[in-house]
Amino acid sequence: MSNELLLIISIVVLYSGLLIWYRLFGERGLYAWTVFSTLAANIEVLILVEAFGMEQTLGNVMFATTFIVTDILSENLGKDASKKAVSIGIATSFSFIVVSQLWLAYSPAANDWAFESVRTLFSNTPRLMLVSLVVYAIAQRFDVWAYHAIWAVTTRVLGDREKGLWIRNNGSTLVSQLVNTALYSAGAFWGLYPAKTLLSIMASSYLIYVATSLLDTPVVYLARRMHRRGV
Repeated sequence: MSNELLLIISIVVLYSGLLIWYRLFGERGLYAWTVFSTLAANIEVLILVEAFGMEQTLGNVMFATTFIVTDILSENLGKDASKKAVSIGIATSFSFIVVSQLWLAYSPAANDWAFESVRTLFSNTPRLMLVSLVVYAIAQRFDVWAYHAIWAVTTRVLGDREKGLWIRNNGSTLVSQLVNTALYSAGAFWGLYPAKTLLSIMASSYLIYVATSLLDTPVVYLARRMHRRGV
């Protein structure tokens, strides 16, 4: 199966999964998804693949779902709920940094077979996770602010608070993802990859975020509809 097809399948699976969690668990499901996606994205980002003619790290689609979560919470429950999700994501990243580094402090038993692989995988985690922690806090809080700022403008211009969901959803996310891509790629991978590869990672990551942002609009509309029906 090609990497391109796997990325498309990932979008379908993750977006559908997020809605299922919301349908089953409501607001708590979105907070739980924030924990899951934050952990998974920070592990996936260690993997570099080639798809659609570009080198890119995995985790972009998974991380994009955290922006969908804050948009859904902003739309249905308000700014405080979306800020809570951001705080949960920050706490998750920080806790994982601490715990993963404690793993590496142990001395493995003679019959251990996993420790070296775990050490190889997480030896660069502190840098990646710390950068992710800072960038996540900046980009996500900016996204929440931008969503509500755009919402105020669309309400004033369109004369209806309900209209313009696609504008505030895409407008806030596209700008926030640009901030996220530039800061994270530079902070996490500067010195690890050649400049050409780094630029390719930045470009491919943002292109994926543009695609995932445009594709997530129906998800936010469905989530709003679910909320009105009592989810």
